[in-house]
Amino acid sequence: MKHNRQESIRIGITHGDINGIGYEVILKTLEDPRILEMCTPIVYGSPKVAAYHRKALNINDVSFNHIRNTKEVYPQKANIINCVDENIRVELGKSTAEAGMSSYQALERAVSDLQNGYIDALITAPINKDNIQNENFHFPGHTEYLAQKFNTEDYAMLMVSETMKVGVVTTHIPISKVAQSLSKEAILSKIRIIAKSLQQDFAITKPRIAVFGLNPHAGDNGLLGSEEKDIIIPAIAQAKKEGIVALGPYPADGFFGSEDYRKFDAILAMYHDQGLIPFKLASFERGVNYTAGLPVIRTSPAHGTAYSLAGEDKASPESFRQALYLAIDIFKSREIYEEITRNPLRKYEINPNQVDESVDIEASDEDAL
Repeated sequence: MKHNRQESIRIGITHGDINGIGYEVILKTLEDPRILEMCTPIVYGSPKVAAYHRKALNINDVSFNHIRNTKEVYPQKANIINCVDENIRVELGKSTAEAGMSSYQALERAVSDLQNGYIDALITAPINKDNIQNENFHFPGHTEYLAQKFNTEDYAMLMVSETMKVGVVTTHIPISKVAQSLSKEAILSKIRIIAKSLQQDFAITKPRIAVFGLNPHAGDNGLLGSEEKDIIIPAIAQAKKEGIVALGPYPADGFFGSEDYRKFDAILAMYHDQGLIPFKLASFERGVNYTAGLPVIRTSPAHGTAYSLAGEDKASPESFRQALYLAIDIFKSREIYEEITRNPLRKYEINPNQVDESVDIEASDEDAL
């Protein structure tokens, strides 16, 4: 189902763990009436649970149109589709099997609609990665689940803020397995994905990517480890041969300490905490988790379920709000990118004897694009 440009962008939102702050950040975001001028939100969750959180938080400015499917959507109004048992029970601040199942049921329904083109992008509220596990969901998180659903082998978790964009080669694996999981091919794959995403999703024509080393001081020329020489530097060299501006490997501590990150469009870290600790220190409230490399658009806030804040009216909606803004921006960027790359002009062999010397040819048509 192709998006009609005359229609408002349809943003699917999964409610995440019902005992956390998911509904709080969703409701607080939708309190702003300007959101409905930008898109049509469709929450995949439970009208009953939404009403429970509205009452607990005393939020009276948000109302949902209850619909059975996307055919009944009210444009530019907040809609909600029930995906769970009507007798579901909310236990604020607790991890329960019931909450995990409701997280999965909402996600499954939303992803099905995303696959069928009934929604244009997906925002996932935080889940508990433990209680959501079941016979149909056996993944470390949303990222891996979505990659399988969309038959995508090459993808990257990209943390996005106004300050920086940080990707990682290895994601949700034990630290003891990081080194053995790295390879030239794995690193090169992430560099390619991030470079393509920066062009397609963020409208950066010639992106610059900083690549980190694995070891302290980026290995100190092999003194502190050989991964840089054996794996990371060859991957960077190959990326350069392919026309990608990838530089490094940089030691992570000095790179952030000297604010060198401001000179790059994105950073590729070797493992989860190497990239995400500095990212969250700088951008926790406004950070967004984006899955680059998928054929669809999925964003989420950078925080978790925050059980300790559930029902306290203390959770900031800023990260979720930024996730919504980013989903809309990427959707628009992809439309433009698709349009300008749909029918690229062909390169022709030029016979020097037939060139009109009054015309100065400095670049190919493709380069100009």
